[in-house]
Amino acid sequence: MKTIRFTCMILATVVLSLSQSEVQAQDSTNYPTIGEIVRLDPRLDQLIDTDAKIEVLSSGFDWSEGPVWMGDAKDGFLLFSDIPRNSVMKWKEGEGASLFMKPSGYTGVTPYGNEPGCNGLFLDPKGRLVSCEHGDRRLSVLTKEGGKRTLVDNYMGKRLNSPNDGTFKSNGDLYFTDPPYGLPNRYDDPRRELDFCGVYRLATDGTLTLLTKEMTRPNGIAFSPDEKTLYVAQSDPKAAIWKAFPVNDDGTLGTGKVFYDATKSVGKLPGLPDGLKTDLKGNVFATGPGGCYVFTPDGELLGRISTGERTANCAWGNDGSTLYLTADTYLVRIETKTKGRVGPAK
Repeated sequence: MKTIRFTCMILATVVLSLSQSEVQAQDSTNYPTIGEIVRLDPRLDQLIDTDAKIEVLSSGFDWSEGPVWMGDAKDGFLLFSDIPRNSVMKWKEGEGASLFMKPSGYTGVTPYGNEPGCNGLFLDPKGRLVSCEHGDRRLSVLTKEGGKRTLVDNYMGKRLNSPNDGTFKSNGDLYFTDPPYGLPNRYDDPRRELDFCGVYRLATDGTLTLLTKEMTRPNGIAFSPDEKTLYVAQSDPKAAIWKAFPVNDDGTLGTGKVFYDATKSVGKLPGLPDGLKTDLKGNVFATGPGGCYVFTPDGELLGRISTGERTANCAWGNDGSTLYLTADTYLVRIETKTKGRVGPAK
C-alpha cells in the first residue's frame, strides 16, 4: 500500500507540474490499485463484480472533491476540485491530469483560509458546469464564452456560508447544501452571516427557499431516480448520518428520517459522510467513514468500497457504469455492474 502511494504521488507531481499540452499519455491498462471491496451482503455482487479493483488514476492533490463527468462515453473527461489549491482539475483517459481552471472558488486578493476553492461540481439542464464556491460564497455557472454568472450568493440578504454540493431536479430547480467548511474559521468565523446550515432550493424563477435547517453539517445531496426522495449527508462526527426526505409535490421537503447512521465508525475508519449519488435502480453510493457505502433504496448496507483514505465524493462517468471517487490526495475509479445518470439533469 505504501509503495503504491509513493509511486502515484511522484507521478502526479510530475504531471501537475507540466502544462496541459506537455502532459504525456499514461498507460491506461496498468493502473495501480488500492483498497478493497468489503462485502456485507451477497446482493452487492449484482452491483460490483467480485473481481472489481479500485484503480488509482492520479494523485498528489491537496484535497480532491466534486467529480463530474463531461461529454460522452468515448471522448469525455472528468473534472474535479482541488479545494485548497483553488483549482479545478481535468482527467482524461490516455492524457492524465491537467489544470482546467484557476481560480475556481475564490477571486479575492487577500488570503482566504485553507479551503478557498470550489467544492461540488455538477451540470445544469443545459450541460453547463455549476460550481459550489467556498471563497466567493456562491453557486455559479460557467457560460459557453468562459465567464461565470452568479446563480445565488445570499439568503434574505445575508451571505451564504460556503455552498458545498448540489443537484438539479428534472424541472430545473437546484437543490444545495450550505455548511461553513469554506470559511477560514468555519463555525466561528466573524464573516459568517447566517447562524444555521441550510438545505435550499433555487427555483427556475430565481426564488430561493430554505427547505430545512435541522441538519448540523449538511453536505452531499442527491435525488432518488423517481425524485420522490432527497438524500442528504451530514458530516458531523457526533451524528454522522444520512437522512432521507420525502419530496412534496410543490418541491418542498417533508419530515426526514435517518437513512443510515455511521457515527459508531467515526474515528475508527477515515472520513465522514460526504458526497453521494444514486444509480438508476435507486441504490445509494455514499462516501463516509472508510470509503464509499453502497445501500439499497431502503437503507440496507450491502458493502463498502474501501479506499483506505478519507473519501470525499463520487460521480458516474463514461457510459454510466464507471464510478469515480475523490479520496483525499487520490482520484480513483471502479467499474460496476450497474449504471447511474451521466450528463445534464433531464
